Amino acid sequence: MIFDTHIHLNDDALLNDIDSLINNAKEKGVNKFLCVGFDINSSKKAIELANKYDCIYATIGIIPTEHKQYNENSIKELEELLLTSNKIVAIGEIGLDYYWENEQTIKNKQKEMFIKQIELANKYNLPISIHCRDAIQDTFDILKVYKVNNKGIMHCYSGSLESAKEFIKLGYKIAFGGTLTFKNSIKSKEVLKGIPLTSIVFETDAPYLAPIPYRGKLNIPEYIYETVKYAANLLNIDINELEEITYNNSLEILKLK
Repeated sequence: MIFDTHIHLNDDALLNDIDSLINNAKEKGVNKFLCVGFDINSSKKAIELANKYDCIYATIGIIPTEHKQYNENSIKELEELLLTSNKIVAIGEIGLDYYWENEQTIKNKQKEMFIKQIELANKYNLPISIHCRDAIQDTFDILKVYKVNNKGIMHCYSGSLESAKEFIKLGYKIAFGGTLTFKNSIKSKEVLKGIPLTSIVFETDAPYLAPIPYRGKLNIPEYIYETVKYAANLLNIDINELEEITYNNSLEILKLK
């Protein structure tokens, strides 16, 4: 019972082999996938996949690093997509990313994108999938002021334990992916061990960030099992118990039965 809460099955690296990738993942106990959009085109592909496969759900949104693509029509385009499928269960991935570019004008545009997409999520009572890189404080400040009705998931969380606890207080789940297994990811391990089990979900972010022992290779859906197994060992908990708890956490935050 594993729910991959963040995967890019809509990426060309995975799209051509999707049936066997899903079947192999199912053999490892992965039976639900949240296919995440990061711009208009990838959002459309996510919807197509969700409409085709029972086990796939979709998110739609524009990632902060795609700020050049965002314009006054973007929200209207996303809203039109929302009306095309009942398999769209969240707005994302949205948020802030100051890692690549941190000029103030770009930060301001990213904040505008984030807030407008939060408003869209609230209009349709959807949770959000949050991309946050080198922008923990600004992300937290926005979520505190622009409250999301149905909260969401902190994707690929890389902040401190203290910050994680603050996001949890706001109602968010913390997602752990392949980076948890990396030797140098001290902070992620500290967060995993320091938060309640009810706040944990898992993800691959495939085709990116493959876990040990596949680090540096193409990340594929079945590899999420390695991350869950690693987390179970770290927490000294039975893997089946951890799978069940985090699977239910995923269903709860995404408002799925």
